[in-house]
Amino acid sequence: MVKVATSRQDAECIALIEREAMHLTPPESREFAEPFRRFGSARVVLLGEATHGSSEFYRARAAITRELIENHGFNIVTAEADWPDAARIDQFVRGRAPLMSEERAFARFPSWMWRNNEFREFVDWLHAHNMGRKADARVEFRGLDVYSLRASIAAVLGYLDKVDPKAASLARERYGCLTPWQSDPAEYGSAVLAGYRSCEDKAVAQLNSLLERRLDYIRRDGEAFFDAAQNARVVRAAELYYRRMYYDSAESWNLRDRHMFETLQFVMQARGANAKAIVWAHNSHIGNAAATAMGWEGEFNIGELARTAYGDDAALIGFGTDHGTVAAARRWDEAVQIMQVNPARADSYEGLFHRTEAKRSLTFWREPRRRDLREALSAPRLERAIGVVYRPETELSSHYFKVVLPDQFDAYVWIDETSAVTPFGALKSEELPEAYPFGV
Repeated sequence: MVKVATSRQDAECIALIEREAMHLTPPESREFAEPFRRFGSARVVLLGEATHGSSEFYRARAAITRELIENHGFNIVTAEADWPDAARIDQFVRGRAPLMSEERAFARFPSWMWRNNEFREFVDWLHAHNMGRKADARVEFRGLDVYSLRASIAAVLGYLDKVDPKAASLARERYGCLTPWQSDPAEYGSAVLAGYRSCEDKAVAQLNSLLERRLDYIRRDGEAFFDAAQNARVVRAAELYYRRMYYDSAESWNLRDRHMFETLQFVMQARGANAKAIVWAHNSHIGNAAATAMGWEGEFNIGELARTAYGDDAALIGFGTDHGTVAAARRWDEAVQIMQVNPARADSYEGLFHRTEAKRSLTFWREPRRRDLREALSAPRLERAIGVVYRPETELSSHYFKVVLPDQFDAYVWIDETSAVTPFGALKSEELPEAYPFGV
């Protein structure tokens, strides 16, 4: 290991982290989740990740989620995933009739985010857990994201074809405005910028039309209506997102995260007064944006909205790593690769935690007695964020940004060395798992 010169301030931070951090066993061990019981009284627990492609983050979140479900009454798991894909998982884990579709769940880029062995193991566990419970007590799995324009349109039309063919005909007419862009929604925004008519009114009208008939539709099948209504909301949000993305990146980010937070709220409201939810998403979505460079430049996220809405009943838990391997692409829409993660910069928060030489730890700074730690870590530092694209050669400009860690998160999970998830979507078609919901 290369030794890094340590300033007096850094040495103080490292000593405080070493004093306060709790040792964590490997994620697959029974003891790993025990320290996370302290978050069991929250209404919403948001679990981050420093990359979208690290095995340990998925396995750690799965272990924490199992603890919260089994022992603390959590009954909703949500994820940074599209609603229609997540709906297929939800049908499976709750033992409901499978959704008929010609597409596999999570088939489009970046498929490895959810089509990996680590997530599939959690899905299998959740299915087995639910099968031992009454139907109305089973844990649901929901997607929060906004990218599923094509699949959500198809879901709304499929629902109306079954329950109200006349309404389905009108919906096809309205959604026809978006039909040319379903395969590449980003082109819709470009076309509007060039003078193509906006489809906003038609997307809004279709959502309103569906909601106006909700009492009649709910009487037939409340679950099916809830799914269709949320898909109509996705279409409305996606139309706006893709139309605005060419104007203002901050505004499109805010539109996306507001949609994800509103979806979380819709799901919790539908579950009732006893709803307790877990969110799986990247650190950049679940940490409080107000404590980061993105927030200082006008962006907000799920974490900030959750903190505002739920106060201390929301627990924001970040994750970090120093080095290892990650599943990522070099450019958007390219094939996944297993890539080496550069060791963290010495002037980053990750650099501090790496110099504690802890393999795994949980650092918690909410309690008054940890004020010294909180204050020591409150000088802004760099933090690394690796998404589905990783560019190690331009890492400083591409993947680092300034944050105040104790204000961004309530707690921080450190895993010094991480390894890439194991994607199975990249296998040859005849080798793909056939088990529902990931198979055909």
